[in-house]
Amino acid sequence: MSGNPKDIQPEESKKVTKRQIKKYVDELTLPDKAKLKAIAIKYDVKKDRAPRIVASGRGGIAEEILRIAEENQVPFYEDKTLAEMLSKLEFDAEVPAELYAIIAEVLAFVYQLDKLAKKKLEIKKKHSQNKS
Repeated sequence: MSGNPKDIQPEESKKVTKRQIKKYVDELTLPDKAKLKAIAIKYDVKKDRAPRIVASGRGGIAEEILRIAEENQVPFYEDKTLAEMLSKLEFDAEVPAELYAIIAEVLAFVYQLDKLAKKKLEIKKKHSQNKS
């Protein structure tokens, strides 16, 4: 090495590729709708060893996944980092063990929402019965 600062090369692992730069710029310039990602997971305690990916998409497909979920009263949970990780998995793939803790948090959240929805429905039923 000559001691000339121009001769000092960054470590290989720290180099940024043209592809990474293009991907970053593309992400910045995409309309919000195209950036949308949606992943649906399902977990049947009796049948599955782990939660599975049952739908995954971006842009218009993500909107369709969310529309179907809303029509079927399936709760949403927003976490962009988790969505990014899960979007890399294949359809029907099991969620990897490394993500179990965060998935458990999501399922606990969904469980609480279901519980609240059932309670709200019971209150409505009682209220409508009292009116009769």
